[in-house]
Amino acid sequence: MSAPTAQLTQLIHHPYTPPAEFLAPQPGVFKASTVIFPSVAAMRAREWKDKSAYTYGLHGTPTTFTLEERICSLEGALHCVLVPSGLAAIANVALALLGSGDSMLLPDNVYGPNKALAAGELARWGISTQVYNPMDPTDLARKITDRTRLVWLEAAGSVTLEFPDLLTLVRLCRSRGVVCALDNTWGAGLAFNPFDLLPGAGEALGVDVSVHALTKYPSGGGDVLMGSVTTRDPALHRKIQRTHMHLGLGVAANDAELVLRSLPSMALRYHAHDAATRALVQWATQQPEFVQVLHPALADSPGHAHWQALCSAAAGLFSVVVDARYSTAQVDAFCDALRLFQLGYSWGGPMSLVVPYDLAGMRTGGLGSLACGTLVRFSIGLEAVADLQADVAQALLQLEA
Repeated sequence: MSAPTAQLTQLIHHPYTPPAEFLAPQPGVFKASTVIFPSVAAMRAREWKDKSAYTYGLHGTPTTFTLEERICSLEGALHCVLVPSGLAAIANVALALLGSGDSMLLPDNVYGPNKALAAGELARWGISTQVYNPMDPTDLARKITDRTRLVWLEAAGSVTLEFPDLLTLVRLCRSRGVVCALDNTWGAGLAFNPFDLLPGAGEALGVDVSVHALTKYPSGGGDVLMGSVTTRDPALHRKIQRTHMHLGLGVAANDAELVLRSLPSMALRYHAHDAATRALVQWATQQPEFVQVLHPALADSPGHAHWQALCSAAAGLFSVVVDARYSTAQVDAFCDALRLFQLGYSWGGPMSLVVPYDLAGMRTGGLGSLACGTLVRFSIGLEAVADLQADVAQALLQLEA
């Protein structure tokens, strides 16, 4: 039998309100599309852009506002928006700051989908893009024109992990009046402060915008897709926030909850990834099959001195160049033979990953200081270092088989 009409209505309009004084280690999870207003006057007066009130779930809830503020603390920023992925963060910045006739500069070792976005949608909308050598600041200086509105920085570089002279690149952008945005996923707000690159040095020097794939270290579980865009500049934030609103970008409350839950352990995990990676890197340098090992903390890795001057940590990634005497098929067999390392994109989770790359198709300015051979990138998880080392050792036997 159906319930009485009044009972059905009371299930929707129940008068009970729980007491507000509830504190626990984790913040509450608020899910909403509709936000209820007490009056028409309140509906018209509320403003969500400064986090002083709520208007619609897409524009923020207590859960997402809390995560935004904590990401600001992590990165040393003042303003933050959350987006569904790291790539969405990159797109949000580009669409907020660029228009038809404008030009953008990308480092040659930038995250690949950033290049794809530039060659696809941005090119169709009349936005031009040039690629510069991130290890040569004079190349960037030559390519900045009066049409340049945005310069992207990557530290360390995607896949090949070169560490640029970030201080010089930022000073150069500032001297030319061009906004510089950093993909700070690798540094994660822990290796260095993107908005205060010289703490205590008497010079206020930092990037204008930082994007962060919260998918990686802030999440830490390999089960959340999310990104953030942070800045200290209120005017830049308003532009980014306006585009964020126009595109209807939002994140799910349960995803925000997972990141909030993981943030307190992030520094511990990051440094554990870092320590394990450095141990494996040292072992990898002794393997004759690897003609080059790429990791910023290695003295002979490109940009080591810049990393050493700026950073206190080095994340959980390293790449190797497998000797050119081994074919692509042999390198693929090596990757397939790994038992603990799984084949998969992304990083920052508990499981170690591996991916072979065809760098020739990813770089426009040549391969620079890279040795001849096939590049393989390792993402180090939280397994025992000895087990990971043994796994690589047994897989190297496949190169000789």
